[in-house]
Order: sequence, then C-alpha cells, then structure tokens
Amino acid sequence: MRRFFVRNAPGYVFLTPWFIGFFLLALGPILASLYLSFTRYDMVASPRWVGLDNFEYMFTRDRRFWKSLEVTFAYVALSVPARLAMALGVAMLLDKGLRTISLYRAIFYLPSLLGASIAIAILWRQLFTADGVVNQVLALVGIQGPGWITDPDTSLYTLVILAMWQFGSPMLIFLAGLRGIPKDLYEAAEIDGTRPWRRFTRITLPLLAPVIFFNLVLQTIEAFKTFSSAFIISNGTGAPADSLLFYTIYLFNEAFKFFRMGYASALAWVLLVIIAVFTAIAFFTSRYWVHYENDRD
Repeated sequence: MRRFFVRNAPGYVFLTPWFIGFFLLALGPILASLYLSFTRYDMVASPRWVGLDNFEYMFTRDRRFWKSLEVTFAYVALSVPARLAMALGVAMLLDKGLRTISLYRAIFYLPSLLGASIAIAILWRQLFTADGVVNQVLALVGIQGPGWITDPDTSLYTLVILAMWQFGSPMLIFLAGLRGIPKDLYEAAEIDGTRPWRRFTRITLPLLAPVIFFNLVLQTIEAFKTFSSAFIISNGTGAPADSLLFYTIYLFNEAFKFFRMGYASALAWVLLVIIAVFTAIAFFTSRYWVHYENDRD
C-alpha cells in the first residue's frame, strides 16, 4: 500500500487543488442541502426539522411540481433527439473532406459558445414575438404566424429550436467518432452496391454507437439542467400558462423568490435522483446496442 502511494504521489500532488476545491466548495454545500431538505428554512430563522414533510407535500399536494416535471420531461424528450440528429447530420457533412473544414467547424461551434448567454436568450425572445423577425418572414409568403412565445401551444418549441441551434459540442464529438471509422469499410460496401442508407444503418450507426451513447448521456443531463434560456424567455415565471415552467425555474423561484430554502433543497435532491435514474437506465440499456472494439475481438 505504501509503495502504491509513493508511486502515485506526483499524481495526487497535481490533484490537490481539485481535492481542496471539492471538499471545501462542493462537498460541504451538498451535505448542507441534504440536511436542509428535511427542514423548513427561510434564511432568516434557523432551520426547523420537519422530517419528510417537504417530500410529502411535493408528491401529494404540489401541482406546480408535477407541471414542472411535465414541461421538463417534454423538453428533454424533444430537444435531446433533435439536437443529436442535427449534430450528427452536420458532422457527416463535414466528414466529406472539405478543404476549409477548420473554418466550418468554428462556424458551426459558435452557437454553442453563444447559446447559453443571456444576450442570445433575449435575442431569441425578440425573434419569436408576435411581431418578431420569424413572423415577418412568414408574412412575406402570406403566412400569419402565432405569438410563438406567448402561445402555450408553441412556446416550448421555441426552446427546442434553440437547443437544436446549439449543436456544436456534440457535433465535434460525432466528427471525431466518424474520423475513427475505417474508410475501407465504406469502400467495400460501395463495391458491393450497398445503398447510402444501408451504409449508414449498417456501418456508421453501429460503429458510432459508443459516441452516440456518450453524447446521449451528456445531452440528457444538460437538458434536465436547462435554466438560463427558459428563465429569460419566460421572464422567470414559466409563462405563458406555465408552459415554460422548467423544473430548474420552479426550484429557483422557491429558493430565491419565496425563500423556501428547505423545500428548494428537497426539489434539488429529487432532480439529482431523476438525473441519476435516467443515467442508470442509459447505462443499463447500452449493453444491448453499444458495442466497443474489445467486445468484437
């Protein structure tokens, strides 16, 4: 054991800043929020232990909790596949050997750098208002567009479109995965007369499965954590008619608008469990469709 620590001492030395940050800045707040989730706390008076009351109220009497789950699940179900499909499609186009591929990579990655900013969310809200640019363009072809953001039936789709626009990060990961697929497999398939769609389903998707799985897990977690864009577009209320009441917005309002810190902590831990469950399901099901090189050897 001593020899192990001596041999790995340099690595632990370099990891020391991370350990300090984790134990002092992360672990403490995590444990504190776990304690607060079982209390009634308004940041003025001392926390008062209430046991499971926060969770009992959440699951049995809080209608907005269930509404926030409904909106968040709908967003995850729509935005994650759409973003991954967009990212994979663009990655396949860039994998064709373009001369200025570095420039195209930078251009397509740019929305991912800007998409989480407050300015882009404000711009997006202006684009999709009743008299915004989108409806002005539709009016040129004789189509009267709805108030995309003010209509509960369409407001969520504006955020899904924004998520699709932020495909840069998964696109770069897909592109790296595509570059790792041997080109001779495609050449052999072409010689055999295999059509492009079958080459995609029989070669690209199976060999890209580990990368798809990696992107799927990351993007699902990010979708559950979506906050800034929804907060700005809905003015922090989840309007209209709670159609944009994301779970993170509801949690934020409970904590910093109504100062129900104990209840907000309980909401945060439920979100953690939800993300953990979806991640576990993804890992469990991956054994049926994700195959690595070592599995084939």
